[in-house]
Amino acid sequence: MIYKVIGLMSGSSLDGLDIACVQLEEVRGKWNYEILNADCIPYNDKMLSDLQHATGINVSDFLRLNTRYGKYLGERINDFIAAHELKHKVHFIASHGHTVFHEPHNAITCQIGDGASIAAVTGLPVISDLRAMDVALGGQGAPIVPIGDKLLFGEYDFLLNIGGIANITVPHQGSLLAYDICPANQILNGLAHREGKTMDENGDMAASGYLLADVLDELNDSGYYHLPSPKSLSNEEARDIVFPKLLMTSHTTYDLLNTVTRHIAEQVANAVRQHPHGKAEATLLATGGGAFNSFLIMLLEQELAPLKVKVVVPDANVVKYKEALVMALIGTLRWREEVNVLSSVTGAKRDSVGGALWLGNG
Repeated sequence: MIYKVIGLMSGSSLDGLDIACVQLEEVRGKWNYEILNADCIPYNDKMLSDLQHATGINVSDFLRLNTRYGKYLGERINDFIAAHELKHKVHFIASHGHTVFHEPHNAITCQIGDGASIAAVTGLPVISDLRAMDVALGGQGAPIVPIGDKLLFGEYDFLLNIGGIANITVPHQGSLLAYDICPANQILNGLAHREGKTMDENGDMAASGYLLADVLDELNDSGYYHLPSPKSLSNEEARDIVFPKLLMTSHTTYDLLNTVTRHIAEQVANAVRQHPHGKAEATLLATGGGAFNSFLIMLLEQELAPLKVKVVVPDANVVKYKEALVMALIGTLRWREEVNVLSSVTGAKRDSVGGALWLGNG
């Protein structure tokens, strides 16, 4: 079967809305993919502020934002379809939404972006609320990307996504294990904002700074790193690991960027170290915005070389849009009523078929 699906992803770094139209083909259980068209649409100042402050508003305003953001997503999809001449060529939409609340220990997770509103605006079927079923079954609801790692990128030994939060997928006892490692781009971007920039492009500012050994030691001592997996970080928890320690210092932004970038590389290496591969050389696929950070990739290569792990950065479209691609796959599996969230990854009672379906075309 061949499916043409639009996948949507809005990550914790808030660098924009990723939209990818992908073609997925399944032949005798083997999946292949092609990214046909893809864009990252930056948020305007109003939407960016609304998403950043969504957790602090009252219930009525929160519900209004959920609907408004859903309509916004639908409008951006319509623009995307028009720009790439995709009318009548898309089977359905798979929308991750934007995570604004995540308390899996209380069986709660919330990704705003009302699926019904997206369906109403686009007239296309929409699959949303992709994490909710897993959390209801006692899982972390995160990471959910490993099903894509398994079906689309199974040739790699380790799969690292460096988004707002860095997470990893590793083979474990005949299945897969995945978890959030540490804060990443949302912290690097936040520090870059102090210098009037949206990001530390190529890691140039970090490379110009100096390591703050005492700050690095304090960051590496966070209690989260001592928790067993599976485990996940909310955006607030990720920021709490890093920002209080950084903001209490008077160090330069460049030195802080250098130190945090080294912190990310060390924590990734610590995660890999916990899963010996037993090969002459293993491979780690690095995707997400952080894979464009040349300084971070250089540090990763240095940290992983003694572990005999080679870092592979794929083509730019896969780096940028892997999560949107996997959302499309997760939606396709939901459409087929097949497992799309793995309990070995999330700690849920069982594997599940997650996602709410909204039939926009009646």
